[in-house]
Amino acid sequence: MSTPACDPEELRTLFLFEQLTDPQLAELCRDGRIETIEPGPVYAEGEPATCFYVLMDGAVVLSKLSGGEDLVVNRTSQRGVYAGAWQAYLGDRVPQTYQGSMRVTERSRFFVLDAECFASIVREWFPMALHLLEGLFFGNQNTKQIVEQRERLLALGSLSAGLTHELNNPAAAAVRATSALRDRVAHMRQKLAMIAGGSLDRASMAHLVGLQNEAVELVAKAPKLTAMEASDREDELGEWFEDKGIGGGWDLAPTFVSAGLDVPWLDRVSATVDDPTMLEGAIRWLNYTVETELLMNEIADSTTRISTLVGAAKQYSQMDRAPYRTVDVHELLDSTLIMLGRKIGDDIRVVKDYDPSVPPIPAYAAELNQVWTNLIDNAVQAMAATPEEKGVLTVRTSLDDDQVQIEICDTGPGVPQEIRSRIFEPFFTTKPVGEGTGLGLDISWRIVVKKHQGDLRVVSEPGDTRFIVRLPKDPATEEAS
Repeated sequence: MSTPACDPEELRTLFLFEQLTDPQLAELCRDGRIETIEPGPVYAEGEPATCFYVLMDGAVVLSKLSGGEDLVVNRTSQRGVYAGAWQAYLGDRVPQTYQGSMRVTERSRFFVLDAECFASIVREWFPMALHLLEGLFFGNQNTKQIVEQRERLLALGSLSAGLTHELNNPAAAAVRATSALRDRVAHMRQKLAMIAGGSLDRASMAHLVGLQNEAVELVAKAPKLTAMEASDREDELGEWFEDKGIGGGWDLAPTFVSAGLDVPWLDRVSATVDDPTMLEGAIRWLNYTVETELLMNEIADSTTRISTLVGAAKQYSQMDRAPYRTVDVHELLDSTLIMLGRKIGDDIRVVKDYDPSVPPIPAYAAELNQVWTNLIDNAVQAMAATPEEKGVLTVRTSLDDDQVQIEICDTGPGVPQEIRSRIFEPFFTTKPVGEGTGLGLDISWRIVVKKHQGDLRVVSEPGDTRFIVRLPKDPATEEAS
């Protein structure tokens, strides 16, 4: 690396300096220097930004890290192009590191200014431009933060509404079942008192109680019947009740059928209670027993559903858990699918294709859940564009060498080729005005790539769109927030 003399007139030939005065060009030459650099790297992304470079002769390649790979963003030999510590004038309000990497592909000459000197010159020579640049930079930054916050709040509001709706259904079912259960228990007590005060001897009463216990056991083992099978069995039981002179027997039949009780079982009841008057009381007592058991099953199912939803919400929000920890990707995906259940709806079939060999990985669990939310939400909206077809949402995981791969797939119309390269850009959206901020995929990309050292990409054709997330099994270091 050599340092030849700086010529103010040569600087004037560069578009960046052509409007400067002679004293300004002289000051530049006095404060800066000419460097000739051999082919190879000049600086790397993330290193302290110490110099501002202006190309005078040669060729440079500028690149940025993406998914662990160095992605070329510009390759040029145009004189006057600049790179390096160009944010030095913002001072310590922003991290003073190189925002990308630069290398030269042939022997090249640069005009070089130290970062502090470049910042001082900008502040002194262009005070109005400095204020405009600061306003633009920090204004965009603040706008982005506000819109990101709104995006999160909108997502939270949507999830909260969905969770409230999902919780309301089983809660209402449990309340209804509890009210009905109270009524059935009251009637069962009345019938039991009537039976106990009737003509049944002790042995027959004991046998009837045994049939009651048997009916309770059969409820849990009742087979699943088709609508036709259930209708046929209800007809059989209804006719049996009619033959025995039991009023309203057709209303009793569905309860007995749902418990798996049939005509031979009822014949055993009839053999135990031979008094026609007592038989109807015994049948209704057993009916209340079966209804009570069915209602308790409904309450158990409803409360289990509530518990499952609360557990999924806790898993989704990662409440009371460390931000960065070892997580099971499948648990995160499952909790997100449960939270988005209402949004996914009944018209979309969900297919989970999980690879059991995928190990737990270190990650920011709550932020990965945000990624799954954004990708699944986009997939659901894409499939809504083709309402005439029943969509399929596939969530697939696999292990690929030292990375875990997660795919969110949909059968929507696909992402057009002309916008595919822009979908991860901030504020870019194809949704109607007011329906999207264009930050969902940008946030997802930064969480996956920047925070987890992973990769996020899309592969798309009509009927098969796949957003592919790749996460390292063993990140080199925990990323800073």
